[in-house]
Amino acid sequence: MRERGTARVSDLAAQLGVSPVTARRDAEALAARGLLDRAHGQVSWPGGQGGGERRPAGGAVAGAPGGGPVLGLLAPSATYYFAEVIRGAREAAARAGARLVLRISDYRPEEDRARTEGLLAAGAEGLLVAPGWRAPGDQERHGDWIAGLPVPTVLLERRATPGSALDGLDRVSSDHRHGVALAVRHLVGMGHRAPLLVARADSPTALAVRTGYAQALGALGLAEPGPVIDSVPSELDPDGFEEAVRALCSAVSSGTASAALVHNDVDAIQIVQRLAELGVRVPGDLALIAYDDEVAALADTPLTAVAPPKRQVGRLATELLVERLVRAAGTPDHGAGAGRAEERDHPGAEEDPRRHVTLLPRLRVRGSCGADQPKVL
Repeated sequence: MRERGTARVSDLAAQLGVSPVTARRDAEALAARGLLDRAHGQVSWPGGQGGGERRPAGGAVAGAPGGGPVLGLLAPSATYYFAEVIRGAREAAARAGARLVLRISDYRPEEDRARTEGLLAAGAEGLLVAPGWRAPGDQERHGDWIAGLPVPTVLLERRATPGSALDGLDRVSSDHRHGVALAVRHLVGMGHRAPLLVARADSPTALAVRTGYAQALGALGLAEPGPVIDSVPSELDPDGFEEAVRALCSAVSSGTASAALVHNDVDAIQIVQRLAELGVRVPGDLALIAYDDEVAALADTPLTAVAPPKRQVGRLATELLVERLVRAAGTPDHGAGAGRAEERDHPGAEEDPRRHVTLLPRLRVRGSCGADQPKVL
């Protein structure tokens, strides 16, 4: 990697004469020690350095140009939803003269800690952490260590359990419950009864959408039209996907529902395609809103979609982290306990409170809900 700068793990496996699994595990082990950067099938020399350049002593990478701080970002993915979050973080880091270093967990929460230790070994002075939680109990099983990190840390697009140690951290996140309420109110305002929810259950966003759906129906005094239809990726579980489509088709045919909210965009596009094959037209027979707004506008009939402020989440989280680093610059300890120690030494000092910043999604109205003109709510 000193010679090349960057390479695909599959190419390294072929060149070294080992299996792709072995090459990936070796790359992960080296990345966890801060000796390589790794993201989605590729590895690179830390800091983008090649041509025989050596790492600075102590395992830390060179800081940002102009002496700015090095910020570490742990994300579960660098594509789809989190691509925009990372983009916002990168833009804010550049404006602050900071360098952003990325690690990817591939939604494996058991590896979050090793990835984060890799960021610290790479010289990160502050951390943006979006854990790869998938199931409801993942925070308790794989999250407590985050509260003890030795540098300023901002939880990114994740909400901690109230009262937990993580709940005391700074965080910036989207209010998905508000996004769901926007969708439900819009469909009901167009004359539909309570919409059905077709949703995954494999990410914090999916779980928040499910919770927000129940709350939105309750706030509007609506009865649930039927059980939530469990959605699964068609490429991973074709039978499960077909079962979800058939359940939605049956609800439309029986008159149970004339509208639906689908999480996420990719599932929504594929569901619309399959419904058409079964004789159900969108929006003629079914008004549909997707959740995420990553590729919704590219469907044959552009999909109305809830758009979480992903880029702004990354930007504001990075700005908050840089602010924490600036405030802590004169203290010997940047950790979470630094402010409390200073408060003890200077009883009259006012400690800067931690912040929970919540951003509201927008609703981008397009053709799939039967609207005449596109608009943003």
